[in-house]
Amino acid sequence: MREYPGKRRRRNGQRALPDAALTFASQWQWPVVPGAGLEPQRRSSRRDRTHDLTQDRTREPARPRECECACPYPECAAPGAHPYDPGVLAATTDPRMVRWWWEQQPDAPVLLATGGFAPSAVSLPAVTAAQALTRLDRLGVRTGPVVATPERWALLVASYGYEELGELLGEHGWVPASLGFHGEGGYLALPPSETGAGRVRWERAPRPHGRAPWLPPVASVVGVLVEAVAAAPGGGRFVG
Repeated sequence: MREYPGKRRRRNGQRALPDAALTFASQWQWPVVPGAGLEPQRRSSRRDRTHDLTQDRTREPARPRECECACPYPECAAPGAHPYDPGVLAATTDPRMVRWWWEQQPDAPVLLATGGFAPSAVSLPAVTAAQALTRLDRLGVRTGPVVATPERWALLVASYGYEELGELLGEHGWVPASLGFHGEGGYLALPPSETGAGRVRWERAPRPHGRAPWLPPVASVVGVLVEAVAAAPGGGRFVG
């Protein structure tokens, strides 16, 4: 039975992440780069001292995490799920470079450098995303792969330019702030990565046929996504 990258968490020990990275890069021609990754929380005393000095005493302290980002920034906003060394501009489809990176750090998250010749993505809260996908299915709109963490899902789409995206969003007059856009210069963690946001998995997996998955144009999905977030409880904040 053929498999697609990230479907199984472990295969031959620590081979799941390196194998997935090689498939994305060499078979699908998606440029990838290692994420910073996670490590056990070993800087807790430094974090606690910093927090004690800066914390607003009227607020409850943040809930501690069992793991933290392997980068040197104590208050990292996206633990494990961002490029650090090398940076996102180093992302490549060269299998030799990809193989070397993951030989050095076999547990590193696999980050897709979005936009350009690679896929772009639109992300939104998980519950709202599930409702939006149901709506797209009812409308007969074909979707591509969907990447999921416990709190957010990202719909992979064909690469878009920000000018094109701006025109599409301008038709709505406003855009919920909880929508995320991953275009040129951005990045997105791919399965089977583990980040501070939780395990990354396929909610809708690519078909295991060896070629790069088909991707819909952003114009076919973005309107439904905007409407789904607007209709969610609270409606989110709006920008624009």
